[in-house]
Order: sequence, then C-alpha cells, then structure tokens
Amino acid sequence: MQRSFAEVDGFRKQHKVTRREAFLEQMACVVPWRRLEALIAPHYPVAGRGRRPYPLGVMLRVHFLQHWYGYSDPAMEEALHDIPVLRRFAGLDAGTSRLPDETTILNFRHLLEAHELAQTMFQEVVHLLAEQGLILREGTIVDATLIAASPSTKNRAHQRDPEMTSSKKANQWHFGMKAHIGVDTAHGLVHTMVATTGRVSDYSVAETLLHGEEVSAHGDRGYYDRSREPDRQRGEDEVGPRWFVPFKRQRGCDTTHEQKRLNRIMAELRAAVEHPFRVLKRQFGHARVRYRGLFKNEQHLFSQFALVNLYMARHVLTQAG
Repeated sequence: MQRSFAEVDGFRKQHKVTRREAFLEQMACVVPWRRLEALIAPHYPVAGRGRRPYPLGVMLRVHFLQHWYGYSDPAMEEALHDIPVLRRFAGLDAGTSRLPDETTILNFRHLLEAHELAQTMFQEVVHLLAEQGLILREGTIVDATLIAASPSTKNRAHQRDPEMTSSKKANQWHFGMKAHIGVDTAHGLVHTMVATTGRVSDYSVAETLLHGEEVSAHGDRGYYDRSREPDRQRGEDEVGPRWFVPFKRQRGCDTTHEQKRLNRIMAELRAAVEHPFRVLKRQFGHARVRYRGLFKNEQHLFSQFALVNLYMARHVLTQAG
C-alpha cells in the first residue's frame, strides 16, 4: 500500500489534541525544570573526547516519561522512535537528533540513584509547593499503601526478592513493600515519604512521617494507641501534635453513637490521603514494584511522589505561572 505524503511527513489534515498531548503540555508547564536540572547538573557528565552527552533537560524529560507511562528502558527507547508526541516533549527530532538508547536511559537512572537525587528532587518540589502556599504545615495525615512484588522464584537466584516481605490486610496476605506518606491537611499534598518492607507496621513509622510543626496529626486505626485517643486530656507538659485516630470498639462494649459520629467526621478529613495513592496507582500505573531491592524502589517512589504532587497541584501552578 502506497503511503501518502501526510503519513511520511507527519502532516495531518485534521488535527485532534489527544489526552496524551494535553497531559504532556500541562506537565511541561508545571514541572520546575530549571530548579530540578540545577540539582542534577553538578553530577551530570560534561562533554569530553568521547561522544557528546545528551542535554540534561532531554534526559530528565525522558526519565519523567518513564514514570508517567511505566516504560522500561528498552520500551522507552522504542517509544521515542514510534511516538512523535513523546519526542516533541523530550525536545528530540528523529530527523536531526540522535535518540537515546536503552543503555543511555539506564545510565541516567543509575546516576540519580548513585547520588540519591530523586529524594533531593522530591524535597525541591515540596519547597516549591510551600512557596506557593500549597503546603501550610498545620496538620498532617499519615497512611501507607502496599505495592506488590512478584512472588515468583523463576529467576537466576531461584528465590523471591529477599528485601520484600509479606503483610496481611483484610485477611489476605500481600507480598511486597509499603510506601508510607505524610500529607498536608490543607491540600492533600505529600511532604514526607518513607519506603519499608511489607511487614513493617504502620504504627512504627508514624512519627517519622511528621515534619515537627504540626498542630494536629490524623491516621486510621493502624496508628492507634491509648495516647492518641481523640478525647484524651493532654497534659500541659506534653509536646508534639494532637493525634486524631478513630475510636476503637472496646472488648465487651460497642462504640457510642457520638464516637461513631466523630469517626465519620475524621474519616472525611482523612480521605485526602488517598488521593496521592490514586494518582500513583491509577493515573501513573505504579501498582507493582519496578525493580528488585528496596533502595531502587524507594528512589523510584521519591520521583513518583514528586510528580504526583505536581499533577495534583497542576491547576494552581498553571495559574501562578
């Protein structure tokens, strides 16, 4: 079948702005490229006698495309060859530019991991949101989500990932890791993230998720203890935020009508912590771990939650810009 000039040249008689194009155009406006590139630049290789490295901005955009669409390194290389809108977002031209191969993409990710730059970029995004008044630091909601890992032993080591463990939820066992987050009560944006293996309890990580300036802290029943009862009288010498954890049914007696009413009110406020998890797992498709080992997946999550924050605040940031 003979192809038309429009197919060869990329010209289209009728143009439709697809959801992918609209999303990438929006994210191109809200990601603080200069601030993030300034964090990576001291560690990025400069031109020498060998092949000239790709511009840092190009590789950072390719790296973020992997996070948004779940591409592996080989799949990312092929997508850059196949999908023009991805090339345009990355600042590449198939007719005049060399396109990064999977090794180049892999080396860039290893560079970020070696210097823990994903965590640094996450913190930079949190600072940006605080400057815009989107993280007010008056209260924190804490929660955790399970991220599944493969339980298969069909690999070179003939064993499951030793850094992933099982956790029981709703009478079902899940193998993998946990992402614990602290979210600002004002706009539901993530200010703290901790990655642990699956069997680590939510309760043991609670204090780590606080930034220290909160007046109040909110969590589900997994964070309950006697010192965190909502109606408990606090002593004058007590420091730290006041915790609001749902009332639990005591042995031999049910919760009162008033306690149930307060539990519903607290649940409505606490629901904001689920929004970042929805974006992470449904919008960006990160429902399973990408790599073996906790460290690599932790760095991946720092980048993911930085992008989750920018996605959730995109409308405000677009107006501010």
